[in-house]
Amino acid sequence: MGLDPEPELIPAHLGAGPEAATAFLRRLVAATAEHAAAFKPNMAFFEQYGAAMLDVLVPVLESIPREIPVIIDAKRGDVPNTAVAYARALFDRFDAGAATVAPYLGLDSIAPFCGEGRFALVLARTSNPGARDFQDLRVDGRPLYEHVVERCVAAFPADRCGFVVGATYPAEARRLRTLAPDRLFLMPGVGAQGGDAGEAVRAAADANGGGFLVSSSRSVMYASRGADFESAAATAAAALKRTVNDARASITAHVA
Repeated sequence: MGLDPEPELIPAHLGAGPEAATAFLRRLVAATAEHAAAFKPNMAFFEQYGAAMLDVLVPVLESIPREIPVIIDAKRGDVPNTAVAYARALFDRFDAGAATVAPYLGLDSIAPFCGEGRFALVLARTSNPGARDFQDLRVDGRPLYEHVVERCVAAFPADRCGFVVGATYPAEARRLRTLAPDRLFLMPGVGAQGGDAGEAVRAAADANGGGFLVSSSRSVMYASRGADFESAAATAAAALKRTVNDARASITAHVA
């Protein structure tokens, strides 16, 4: 369950500004928690509130039940000493269970996010149309994103490193599963970006029918912009969960 507050889409009856975002998100968390395997706040949507960012982010994080993991979608990636500071902020200050990380600066920029008790989700094949601009560049006859996955698999253990693999690219997800059979895939792009949850699951599931988290933000958060936004979000989240679980069941039945 993504948490991406867009001021212009928050139901008008909640008001405006940081206070409206906080109320909206806390109520969404309460409405969808029973269906969520994880919550994924995207830092950009909180940072847009400037100095009030913490006034929105902190109470929203505090509202998430402790048993539900939090993935902070920050897409951090910088030289090692800066990466250490980024990782300290996300894991030690905001208590993230995992964080998204950009690999462009190399393995030493990822390593601080893969320390003891931490988990990096490295951008591999992202969900946006422009993913092909750089990720498809051929290196030794193969796309760059395959090299990213292979190098990270070799460098970091499975309990500390997984990958972001867009649900909008199921063929690529299927290929990456062969390169990373024991890794967790975070799969954004379902809903507003056009990804098909069932197809994504069938492409990315590991040998046990798991190993993935299908992520949706806008199609659940803004299922309604009226007074019924909570019930509409819960209905949308439940429908997505059913789709994912039905796809999982078909895989495990076939394996059995």
